[in-house]
Amino acid sequence: MRPLRAGLALVVASTVLVACGDGGNETEVSITGTTPPVSDSPSAPAVPEPTDSATPSDPPTEPSEPPAPSGPPEVVSTIATGLEAPWGLDFFPDGDAIVTERDSRRVLRVSPQGRVTELGVVEAARPTGGGAEDGLLGVALSPDFATDSLVYLYLTTATDNRVVRTTLDGDRLGTRLEVLIDGIPNGFIHDGGRLEFGPDGLLYVSTGEAGEPSFAQDPQSLGGKVLRLTADGEPAPGNPSGTAVFSLGHRNIQGLAFDRAGRLWASEFGDQTFDELNRIEAGGNYGWPEVEGQGGAPAYVDPQQTWATDDNSPSGLAYLDGSLWMAALKGERLWRVTVRGRRAVEPKAFFVGDHGRMRTIAVAPDGTLWLTTSNRDQRGTPREGDDRILQIRP
Repeated sequence: MRPLRAGLALVVASTVLVACGDGGNETEVSITGTTPPVSDSPSAPAVPEPTDSATPSDPPTEPSEPPAPSGPPEVVSTIATGLEAPWGLDFFPDGDAIVTERDSRRVLRVSPQGRVTELGVVEAARPTGGGAEDGLLGVALSPDFATDSLVYLYLTTATDNRVVRTTLDGDRLGTRLEVLIDGIPNGFIHDGGRLEFGPDGLLYVSTGEAGEPSFAQDPQSLGGKVLRLTADGEPAPGNPSGTAVFSLGHRNIQGLAFDRAGRLWASEFGDQTFDELNRIEAGGNYGWPEVEGQGGAPAYVDPQQTWATDDNSPSGLAYLDGSLWMAALKGERLWRVTVRGRRAVEPKAFFVGDHGRMRTIAVAPDGTLWLTTSNRDQRGTPREGDDRILQIRP
């Protein structure tokens, strides 16, 4: 599907307007006003190192990893409460965070002191509700946000999933949403949705197979893939097939993170048996639906780690000081996995059952981790104060 350049009109109003042009290139979007002890589970065994292939992000020399923390992480504060299924999270240069809510379609600014400001409501997003996985999903700020004020969003419309961008003017989203790539399959489940700018300045996008496993192996489909785009939504130079597709054979990736060496890691939902942590290689085929978990077939890249689905259902992923941190939904825990060269080893779980479902984990500018709960996503059991953003000292 070719990237589109037509804008989605974004109407600023104090009341909700009816969106029009479902699935088209012009859609009205309403903007509403500004509103004022640790437990471990057993570690999964390390898996054999998959066959490596060169990727554009592989450095010519291997930087040494800092020592991974040995002690348990600690919740040091609750930054925000009363949120509704927060999904995407990135940080402004001043240390505040931009946060999306999947079902309400709100875009929020959250300060480390807990001040929550509504930046807008993206009416173009069409969540199904009832426990569906679609809606307003990932968010990423431009690497040059201080000068260009660009905000990138992944959202579900009535017809597809797509990546759009707009500007932020003070505490208001801009007046237009520009479609960068559309035609990503959407469904009640498996909509992917994570956005991450790499150290190469390119935009990496995770997509799901929308409940149609054959999409994952179809090179013509954008479903079940990792996409790599320029900041303007074009297929990145050097992509293996010359299209937007960077890797294929994925079921549903909801976590992307780059380590210190520039390697890309992804957390992926399995079906009934194994969830996965993968190191993403250019042109790699990760096997779904032919393989779930370890397959050992030379045509497919094996995961670095696997988990029973009851222990994980991984969503967000972050890298900090030699460790990958992975938030688990059904497993209701935070995983720490040590990065050792090109391997991910020694997984260890924390906060098991303490805070319910965990959706997104991100590294704040001050070196702490921000972790969002997801108990109001219609699959969890909300607790007092849910959903929350917790500040974690690793």
